[in-house]
Amino acid sequence: MSESGKRGPRRGGRGSEGLVAALDLGTNNCRLLIASAARSGGPLRVVGSFSRIVRLGEGVAATGMLSDAAIARTVAALKICAEHLKRHRIRRLRAVGTEACRRAANAGDLLARVLSETGIALEIISAEEEARLAAVGCAPLIDPQAQGGVIFDIGGGSTEVIWMTRDVKDKHGDKHGGKGAGGALATAAAISEPVGVVSLAEGAGGALDRAGYERMRGAMIVRFGAVKARMDAVGRFEPRTHHLLGTSGTVTTLAGIALGLARYDRPLVDASWHDCADILAVIDRLVALDPGGRATVGCVGPDRADLIVPGCAIFAAILHHWPCLQLRVADRGLREGILRELLARR
Repeated sequence: MSESGKRGPRRGGRGSEGLVAALDLGTNNCRLLIASAARSGGPLRVVGSFSRIVRLGEGVAATGMLSDAAIARTVAALKICAEHLKRHRIRRLRAVGTEACRRAANAGDLLARVLSETGIALEIISAEEEARLAAVGCAPLIDPQAQGGVIFDIGGGSTEVIWMTRDVKDKHGDKHGGKGAGGALATAAAISEPVGVVSLAEGAGGALDRAGYERMRGAMIVRFGAVKARMDAVGRFEPRTHHLLGTSGTVTTLAGIALGLARYDRPLVDASWHDCADILAVIDRLVALDPGGRATVGCVGPDRADLIVPGCAIFAAILHHWPCLQLRVADRGLREGILRELLARR
């Protein structure tokens, strides 16, 4: 049965021991991950995955509805996911929908059709739950020598910003911030802002050239200024003792380009470190290209050519408000958070 208690995909035989699955239906992508853990609390061992750009949220910002074409693309992708689940005999699955599903008035029609045609019981999660799961999935990559990090996930329809910090005790037992902490992380603040690459691209109202990028960047600096103000009410952020930790197609793409990869390679990108100045240099190169030129960049390709510039604008705004020197990149997030929690319940 699925985690929501509804009927999951029909499967014959016994479930593969130790295997769990997480399905993330976002505004732009449909992604499935199947994994186990070698030991309790240890690293995930991925045994299967699937990802497809479905653009479920296309037009939702304007109409408030999922289009028939977007629903058809999504159901087709989820049928493939169901085959993966059946092949691996998965019995423990959590399948979640995020911002596009939260915003669409006809999301219930999608859920009913998906259950009927694929057997997958989708659960629409809140923005707060999405941020929490992203933090669970990414937290292992925060530098143990740092006082904390700002995790951000630039999605298709929303962007999650999570400030995680650790308390440091000196020899007198007093708490203070600083390097070399090594203590347990806690979430100081987690905010989901309902803007992502798809919604920003649709509302750009102009060409995605350098001038368009600068307009979007300026608008996002204003928008995320309100997020920063809410975090400032929690406590003082010190960029010298923190780093950024980014997860999303935008961030992994920028990292792949910064690494000089002709084609995207997850093992090289995931957990990689970058100077934020180097990522800004990559952004400068990309916004100087026209859409056709961006499509020829190996890590971008035609599927992301129209979305990479809005993603760059959101990243630049986040760096403006949380001006850390270094960025760690995670090709992981919400799905890994789901998997870790499923495995912990075993």
